[in-house]
Amino acid sequence: MNLPNFFKRPLIAAIVGAVTIGVPAGALYMAGVTRATTAAAAPVTPVPAAANPAAMLPDFSSMVQKYGPAVVNITVVTKVSTGWDSQGDSSGDDNDNGNDNGNGSRGGNDPFGPNSPFAPFFRGMPFGFQAPQPAPVRGEGSGFIVRSDGVIMTNAHVVNGASEVTVRLTDRREFTAKVIGVDTRSDIAVIKIPAKDLPTVRIGDSRNLKVGQWVLAIGAPFGFENSATAGIVSAKGRTLPDSGYVPFIQTDVPINPGNSGGPLFDMNGEVVGVNSQIYSRSGGYMGVSFSIPIDVAMQVGQQLQTTGHVSRGKLGVVIQNVSQGLADSFGLPQPEGALVSTVEKGGPAEHAGIEAGDVILKLNGQPLRDSNELPVQIATLAPGTTVSLEIWRNHETRDMSVKLGALEDKRTAANVNPHEGGGKLGLAVRPLTADEQREGHVKGGVVVERASGPAADAGIQTGDVVLAANGSPVANADELRGAVEKSKGHVALLIQRGDTRLFVPVRVG
Repeated sequence: MNLPNFFKRPLIAAIVGAVTIGVPAGALYMAGVTRATTAAAAPVTPVPAAANPAAMLPDFSSMVQKYGPAVVNITVVTKVSTGWDSQGDSSGDDNDNGNDNGNGSRGGNDPFGPNSPFAPFFRGMPFGFQAPQPAPVRGEGSGFIVRSDGVIMTNAHVVNGASEVTVRLTDRREFTAKVIGVDTRSDIAVIKIPAKDLPTVRIGDSRNLKVGQWVLAIGAPFGFENSATAGIVSAKGRTLPDSGYVPFIQTDVPINPGNSGGPLFDMNGEVVGVNSQIYSRSGGYMGVSFSIPIDVAMQVGQQLQTTGHVSRGKLGVVIQNVSQGLADSFGLPQPEGALVSTVEKGGPAEHAGIEAGDVILKLNGQPLRDSNELPVQIATLAPGTTVSLEIWRNHETRDMSVKLGALEDKRTAANVNPHEGGGKLGLAVRPLTADEQREGHVKGGVVVERASGPAADAGIQTGDVVLAANGSPVANADELRGAVEKSKGHVALLIQRGDTRLFVPVRVG
């Protein structure tokens, strides 16, 4: 090959590529169909898997047709502060020192200064230096209908903090959804739309899943609603950072932004998981996806519907995995169980006599192959439940009983509906810690994690501390909920914002 031809070849390839891009999409599609039709001399039939001629590659078309209408597209609007303060910079400081120059803007926002000779000519004109309103940010996700009266399950990260949630069905109908509850620990949320006789999914049992089994996902990747993707179960019981209470199902199903909250089906057409996370270095699918087991999701969803929050058991220990070296050091026959590295002072485990260095081998008679199994199983039990543990101490086993405490729920949904068809308070709150009470010089109170609906409209902000409702002190979400339920459509919240206390009236009915 001579040198000129060597350089011409990639240039020709580039030109061909450019021309191909210019071909109408319909022409490309038809060309593809023609090529496929020409290449296939026989009708398309299921192809036997190479390793097992008796096995057939699955056809998901009937499942998509039957259960696709129960999968919804969710769009949300979240108001995000621009971060500009009264001095016209982006330092995030909310202090404006109360210096109002009388023209509707703060002194720091006046580009000429309050004493400038030009100020009278420009007073009141929209320079854009005034503190901007929160900017709406839109996002999309998926969900699936679990009850025909409009109850929908999705991911917490899809709707958490949203000021507006819209659900679109496959028949193009749209509804404004009400957030029933959000649990960030499990990444599960329950919302509801005002509709009846809706198609629903069938709930399965994720415990029956096997690694290598085919599964199907339906959702809205990148906003392309009701898209179906398939793959296999890659692993079970995966524990991810900051998600220690969920034994994730790992799959190779293509999951992308917008799929969050959508269902994962098994070959029986039953939902076995809620698509939640992907592992990616680019923001897109890279072959590893994670779904919340439907058993965990339904348990959380039921609590959110009945109480508005999720209760979990607490053992009161810090654990670590047992390596071969640790097993040899403790005289264990094999590396298994959960090694207790720290025991919470005054916690349930300490009261039962568990010590640092104990290895928990069994929970209620079930062996613990990995330390990650312990917090997952304990979290599924109700506070006050008595569990039996088999532990390894001083080269021998012994049995112990522990009465579980309550794991503090730092993000409790307090979406209150005091009257049927009425408004909601729209707050997600958590109790103040002892340190926060001491630093804020307050007793009791709950801190606002998320404000939406009537509360946001009234001016309640994330970080505000609610001290009282209609004169009644508030120390947790239940007390706040009770005060709102007793109100007659209006509730006066005493809040502390920084060093300032003020009453904020909220219309809730």
